Amino acid sequence: MKTPILTCSLNSGSNGNCIYVEKGDTRLLFDAGISGKKAATRLADHGRDIGEATALVVSHNHADHAAMAGVYQRKFGVPIYVTQPTFEWIEPHIGKTSDVRHFEAGDVLTIGALQIETIPTPHDGVDGVIFVVTDGRRRLGIFTDLGHPFPELGAALADIDLLYMESNYDPDLLRTGGYPPHLKARIRGRGGHLSNRESALVVRDHCSDRLQTLVLAHLSESNNEPEIALETHRHVSGCGAEIHVASRYGPSSMFTIE
Repeated sequence: MKTPILTCSLNSGSNGNCIYVEKGDTRLLFDAGISGKKAATRLADHGRDIGEATALVVSHNHADHAAMAGVYQRKFGVPIYVTQPTFEWIEPHIGKTSDVRHFEAGDVLTIGALQIETIPTPHDGVDGVIFVVTDGRRRLGIFTDLGHPFPELGAALADIDLLYMESNYDPDLLRTGGYPPHLKARIRGRGGHLSNRESALVVRDHCSDRLQTLVLAHLSESNNEPEIALETHRHVSGCGAEIHVASRYGPSSMFTIE
C-alpha cells in the first residue's frame, strides 16, 4: 500500500500563513507567519509533533509568511529553505539562524520523500515563489500571493490533485471598504492578490478532472467572506472537487491525497 500525502493549513491570511505537508517521515512546513506556539498547538491537534518537522520552506519575505522563521529554527531545530534574496531581506528581522539552505526560484528541491517545484511569481514580495509538492505520482499545489494570473500557472495547475488557491478579495467589498486608495490599488494591482472571480477563472481554465480537493486560501478579513468566496468558485470555476476555505483563525482538516 502506497503512503498517502497528508496536508493541512495551520493558518491562512494576512494575519499569518503556515501549511503542513507530510509523506511518511517527511514533514514539511511552508511559511512561518504564525507563532511557534500556535503552529505547535495546531499540529498537536492533528497528532503531530512540530519538533519532527523535516524542513521549513519560505515563499517570500512578507511578514505574514516569514516573520517567525527564526523562531521555528531556534525552538524546533528545523532547517530553513529560502532563496538568497528573500533571506537577505528577512535576516535582520527574524533573529539568529544557524541552518539556512538556499535555492533559486525555479529550482526543484528534494527533501526526504518529496520533491518541491518552485515557480516564480509576479507578487510584490522579494523573489517570491509558489510550490508544487510531489512524490512522483501525486501533486499538491500551494498557490498564494500570486500577483496576477501569469502564463506559468496553467502548466503548473494542469495535473494538480489538491490545491491551496489564493482567493483574496471580493471586488465590491474592496471598493466600498475602508482601506486607503493606495492599498486598494496595490491589492487590485499586478503585484497584489487575486479576487475570488480571478481565482475561480484560473481554476476553470487550467485545472483538470484530477483535482480532488480545492482549498481557498489567503482570504482577506476586511474585503472578503468565506461564503462569497465559496459561492463564486461554485458558480464560476465549474470545479467538481470538494471546496473548502482555509481559516484565518485555526487549522483546517487534515486532507489526504491517495
